[in-house]
Amino acid sequence: MNSFDVLRDSLYFFKRNLSKIVQLCLPLVIVEALLQQVVDRSTGPDSFAGISVIVGLLVYPLYTAALILFLDARSRGESPRTRDLLAAAATLWPRFAVLTALNTLLILIGLSLYFLPGIWLMVTLAFGEYLLVLRGLAPLAAMKESLRLTRGHFIRILVCILCVMGPLWVLKGATLTVYPDPQNPVISLLIDSAHSFLQLFTSVVLFRLFMLIADAPEKSDERL
Repeated sequence: MNSFDVLRDSLYFFKRNLSKIVQLCLPLVIVEALLQQVVDRSTGPDSFAGISVIVGLLVYPLYTAALILFLDARSRGESPRTRDLLAAAATLWPRFAVLTALNTLLILIGLSLYFLPGIWLMVTLAFGEYLLVLRGLAPLAAMKESLRLTRGHFIRILVCILCVMGPLWVLKGATLTVYPDPQNPVISLLIDSAHSFLQLFTSVVLFRLFMLIADAPEKSDERL
């Protein structure tokens, strides 16, 4: 399956299950955006830059793990309750937070090293979250297995990520042009929440890729 087919199928799934994804993830996305806004407004420009990452670690693992569990359940024709998904995500939070912190640290270091190493890490670590949630791997084991699974699929994964994130980056830039800083707190909260929620489509796309690649390990050398 090529990148276009993956994106098409993922968009169809996202649209078909939008109301459930909104119910499951949007409240936590808004909480995350609100916490980030409070932190940004209560700290000065010279404060510790990593505090925003720490705030993200509090909430991001919850709604992302819940979404992954939902994607897996729907792929098997099941319709789990929202509270059950969130309860399961809460039990995964410690390991997921560690994985997210490690991924973020490595990607930021890679981006600082002439950018390209960060892109490589972003792609090769892309399946770590799914391996942790769906296969119960520890953070380091999930990262190692992600490196193995993505081998031979780098271009296809990168194309899919850029096709989703590229338009979102352009949209975010256009929004900031229309509503430049300093922004009204309500408008800022709406913009940040909408941007973070739309980024969840990336998780849907990567889940589709993960299922295709993980179910066919013998084709790990296949190129786009």
